[in-house]
Amino acid sequence: MMTFEHATTSTGGGFSRPSKMPCPAYSIPASLCKVGGKLRKVEGSVCSKCYAMKGNYNYPAVRNALARRLRSLRREDWVDSMVYLIEAEGNNYFRWHDAGDLQNSNHLKKIVEVCERTPNVRHWLPTREAGILQSFINNGGKVPENLTIRLSAHMIDGVAPLPLARRLGVQVSTVVTSGKTCPSAEQGNKCLTCRACWDKKQEVVAYGKH
Repeated sequence: MMTFEHATTSTGGGFSRPSKMPCPAYSIPASLCKVGGKLRKVEGSVCSKCYAMKGNYNYPAVRNALARRLRSLRREDWVDSMVYLIEAEGNNYFRWHDAGDLQNSNHLKKIVEVCERTPNVRHWLPTREAGILQSFINNGGKVPENLTIRLSAHMIDGVAPLPLARRLGVQVSTVVTSGKTCPSAEQGNKCLTCRACWDKKQEVVAYGKH
C-alpha cells in the first residue's frame, strides 16, 4: 500500500515549490539539459542566462534535491508515487520542470502516464527537446488533453517554433524584450490568477526578458 512517506522517497523528495507558481512543480538539474546545455554557450539565447543555474539553485541542499529527483526517474514505482502525491496535494494545476528538461522518450512517457492518471489536474510542460517529443509522437504517443506542452523558442526575441508545434499538436513560448503577454512582472513575479501557460487555447505565451 502506497504511503506519503514512500511516495516522497520514491520521487527523490517530492515536489519543488517555486514561489512564482500557484502550484507545486517537479525539477531536475538544469546542468543536464541537452539542448539547453548547448544553448547556454550561445550569446543571446534564452539559456545563456539560465535562472536555474544560479541563485537558490546553487545551494548544496537544492542541488542535492535536484539530483535525487533525477535518480528517482529510474524507479519502477515513480509513476505510482507521483500520482499519489499529486492527488494528495489537491491542487488543480501542476508544473513540470521549473528546472531541467526531458532526458529521453521514456522520461516523457512517464510524465504522460502521470497526466493520464490525474485527469482532473492541468499539467504544463515547457521543453526545448523537440526531438524527444517528435520521437514520442512518431512512435504512437499521444499528448493527453490535460497536458499542455510548450516548445520554447531558443533565442531572445527569436521566432516561435509554431510550424513544428502545430505539426506536433502542442503550443509554444518565447522570451521577448517587448510585447510580452505574461503578466507576472506587474504582479510581484507571481502568476496569481493567470493560467495562460496551462491553457491550450493560448497558442503562444511570451515572457518578458529579465
